[in-house]
Amino acid sequence: MPLSEIAFYVFSAGAIVCALLTITRKSAVVSALMLVLTFCFLAAIYLTLQAQFLAVVQVAVYAGAIMVLVLFVIMLLNLESEDIRVTNNWKAIVGILAALGVLAQILAMIFLSQDKLPKSINPAAAVLGTTESVGRALYTGYSFPFEMASLILISAAVGAIILAKKKLV
Repeated sequence: MPLSEIAFYVFSAGAIVCALLTITRKSAVVSALMLVLTFCFLAAIYLTLQAQFLAVVQVAVYAGAIMVLVLFVIMLLNLESEDIRVTNNWKAIVGILAALGVLAQILAMIFLSQDKLPKSINPAAAVLGTTESVGRALYTGYSFPFEMASLILISAAVGAIILAKKKLV
């Protein structure tokens, strides 16, 4: 078994464990930190799949910006002071049964499709995940949609500034 495949399985197990810790912790802050670890494990999985650009974007956007937003919401709402209780047991039982059903489907797909999976990545596909190939596609074939998205974001930022600006009397 090659080292990249071993690393993929180790990072996948880490992502699954951190994701389970994210949904089972009572503290919202600890749950958010476990979510950051899950995002970092996913970025490592992208690296094992030769998708460097996606790994950097995963860390920058999700583990950075989105988690800062989540932590600000947690601080603003002061979630630690609330007592969260499960009042309906049937909802927990339905949730556990649904999770077990999804797990059974995932395991069935893994074990029933072992002979259909490719044994290695196509060498041409390894070039597709690099920053150079993404930039080349973005600035050549998709330059007009890229510029339109930037205009929409700039107009949204200007609108937010105008709405947030205090009126001078």
